[in-house]
Amino acid sequence: MAPQERTSCCEQEDDSRQNAGIDNNLSNIDLSGTFINKAFTHDSTDNTSNTTNKISDSANNNGNANVKKPTDFDDLLPYVGEFGLYQKMLFLLMIPFAFFVAFVYFSQIFMTIVPEQHWCWVPELANLTVEERRALAIPPKSGGPYSHDRCRMYSADWAAALAQGRTTPDDEWPTIPCAHGWEYNKSDVPYDTIASELDWVCEKDNLPATAQAIFFCGAIVGGLVFGWIADKYGRIPALVGTNLIGFTAGVGTAFCSTFWSFALCRFLVGLAFDNCFTMMYILVLEYVGPKWRTFVANMSIALFFTLAASLLPWIALLADDWRLFAAVTSAPFILALATPWVVPESARWLVSQGKIDKALIIMKKFERINKTKIPDKVLNEFTESSLKTIKESEAESRSYSVLDLFKTPRLRKNAILLIIIWMAISLVFDGHVRNVGSLGLDIFLTFTIASATELPADTFLTAVLDRWGRRWLACGSMVISGIFSLLATAVPVGGPSASLAIMGRFAVNISYNIGLQYAAELLPTVVRAQGVALIHIMGYVASIVAPFVVYLANISQDLPLLILGVLGVMGGLLCLFLPETMDTEMPQTLQDGENFGKDQKFWDNPCFSRKTVDNESPERYTKRASVAHEEPQFVRALPSAISSRASIRASVRASARGSLRKREVSRKREVV
Repeated sequence: MAPQERTSCCEQEDDSRQNAGIDNNLSNIDLSGTFINKAFTHDSTDNTSNTTNKISDSANNNGNANVKKPTDFDDLLPYVGEFGLYQKMLFLLMIPFAFFVAFVYFSQIFMTIVPEQHWCWVPELANLTVEERRALAIPPKSGGPYSHDRCRMYSADWAAALAQGRTTPDDEWPTIPCAHGWEYNKSDVPYDTIASELDWVCEKDNLPATAQAIFFCGAIVGGLVFGWIADKYGRIPALVGTNLIGFTAGVGTAFCSTFWSFALCRFLVGLAFDNCFTMMYILVLEYVGPKWRTFVANMSIALFFTLAASLLPWIALLADDWRLFAAVTSAPFILALATPWVVPESARWLVSQGKIDKALIIMKKFERINKTKIPDKVLNEFTESSLKTIKESEAESRSYSVLDLFKTPRLRKNAILLIIIWMAISLVFDGHVRNVGSLGLDIFLTFTIASATELPADTFLTAVLDRWGRRWLACGSMVISGIFSLLATAVPVGGPSASLAIMGRFAVNISYNIGLQYAAELLPTVVRAQGVALIHIMGYVASIVAPFVVYLANISQDLPLLILGVLGVMGGLLCLFLPETMDTEMPQTLQDGENFGKDQKFWDNPCFSRKTVDNESPERYTKRASVAHEEPQFVRALPSAISSRASIRASVRASARGSLRKREVSRKREVV
């Protein structure tokens, strides 16, 4: 699901005090909806001579190296424990929310699935067996996957036909559309769904796809609404609110009896999608130390979400009714009401709102449960630094919007590529999720196996992402997904095609997990929140199309996989036109973003690094020397509705990586 990364988080630290000195990029994130850039200075033109002079001055003045760094929230974590008892409790509390988001995302598949075998219902022939009814009243079909017509029936005087003892149709009988509804062979879907109950087949067979598209429309609105609530009133109110919406609309779904009532409930359920987990996801990541964030970020998805998704089809089978299934998968959301008593509010958000005392009360709770102690001196420094940051941030008049991404050529190219690539990844991922019913095998077993691929995909990505880089790995996984999808159309339907399609799902899982992290590392800090949010929303727009791509299986079973295959290959190749971000500092200013990767060549590969000289190239992006020793200045990005918390998660995780990079750079400088 979420972007993955591999860091040296598991390396042992000899000195816990060293952790307190980490200049973590998470302090650049103002979780009130904007980013605070500690590396930005008003002189955006970066006068070369001035920078050179500053470097020279710093080299001649050792005192500058000892300028006191403002104490931020991450400096408190080593004192309370980076992954102590309380953090472990919060990690386990992610389990219900991971289940909630899996239920919200996937449950509609099992509510609207239609048995493959269905035909017209003829009430006059109710006393006959199923085989006799079908042989007498349903026109046979010689071509295609079905032996009979699913949407037409013979028109005849059935009383007379029965009186004559007919068991086969008369060639002279005309055919008409189904007049009395349909009957279904429940061997593949052994329970009633809303689609079979309301006969969403034949001329209405587009309604399940339409309802799914409406769900994603709700997800777009929900990202905006609950992102604003999280910024205005806090993370806990947003987390509780989004889950209560999911509870109310999910239970309401069980009482729907028309398409439009069902569509309305699914739109409201869509409001809860992603945010019902992401708010908790971000909260927990805030409270664990940098070296544990990779583990928490990866394992919460790989273990909890994967388990929930794999169990979901069996819950549907156990419920044996779509209404009961809707209620059972929605009722647990009410547990979110207990969140304010068991989950702390975001300390970063409290600080950003000037509520420093409340943030310190939360840290006291960490001290009590973890049996640790923050020195009073550190707490005083943190309070003073936070107050100073707030004042400087409020005084700063310069602001940025997402439109700044499109004002310069290289940054504009990268932003457009990221949007197109993420839309392709989202469409291919969601297409594979929903196409399991067209693979010719048991949909419940196939869905479970396909969902389980998330775990090895996350594990593999964690192991290789910082060795192979983002660019070629994103390209390779997308292209491989496309190739497997295309191969699945060239083999018989059933085991061979399903196996290849599942391999395509495994590969696109890797691409999906790279995607948003790639964007967070490539976009400049001053517009990162809004840029990643825009890309996230455009992914939802692409997901709206995915159900209709899967719907094309009603025309030809090969069409969805052909489209997913072509999109995978094309999206993967587009990744090669982006710069590599591995082992680089994330760009801070717009000019940094414009210059990022200028020295990179098309065929550059981290596995086969080019020889470089020790002197820095003026075209290569490096952190500006003027930032290293200047008193930090802060810039507040323009608050925007699209800077939802659902999309900030990639920035949070990329920021953890940035702190570790800074640590390595600092060590190298000390050696020199």
